[in-house]
Amino acid sequence: MSAPPTTALLRSALLDALAVLAPVDCAGCGAVDRALCDRCRAELSPLPVHQTLADGTPVVAALRYDATVREVVLAYKEQGRTDVARPLAAPLCTAVGAALQGRCELVALPVGRTAYRRRGYDPVRLLLRKAGLGHPLEALRQTHQRAAQKTLSRAARAENLAGSLAASRDIRGRRLLLVDDVVTTGASLSEAARALRAAGAEVVGAATLAATPRLSPQSPDLPSESRDSTRRTGLR
Repeated sequence: MSAPPTTALLRSALLDALAVLAPVDCAGCGAVDRALCDRCRAELSPLPVHQTLADGTPVVAALRYDATVREVVLAYKEQGRTDVARPLAAPLCTAVGAALQGRCELVALPVGRTAYRRRGYDPVRLLLRKAGLGHPLEALRQTHQRAAQKTLSRAARAENLAGSLAASRDIRGRRLLLVDDVVTTGASLSEAARALRAAGAEVVGAATLAATPRLSPQSPDLPSESRDSTRRTGLR
């Protein structure tokens, strides 16, 4: 639902005033004077995609990770642009809501010490707080250092992650929903689900902010009234 005209005008005026005091470029397109311009903000409107990991775990991604979404997420994770955390939190919250199956607890994948030191914050946990979803259950720990995933093939990613996570507490009988920022091959989520199930928990699924295009190919343009519908694809 769009904001009332008076509210939208007031918001725009406040942003204009803030831009004078602290100039900033749009994290999506680089336009001056906005942390996120109206056009790029509109690109973050969620259209959940339902997928399935190779192990059968269902995953819901709120956005397609390309174009504007990719630029904003990279700015948030790699350039310290925490000023876009709240706009990104909204679609993640939508994905969590779509993935929930009854009462369960949220579990975010652990962030490596090197990545945390470099950023100074945990991207997923910050989004969860901004979304009003509180602190996730600390249920996973890394068992060993892993090689960087970016340049690895699908098979190599799975091999690199195998056995890299373990439960960090007693979670027997608890119902858990995994949460992450971007799903690429699904290897990280599969490893997390394996570790939690090995410790006796029930993993009902996963929710992510975005999924890469090769996992969620774009469907034909949908009319505006179909924005709340969902698409289903395979994730292998």
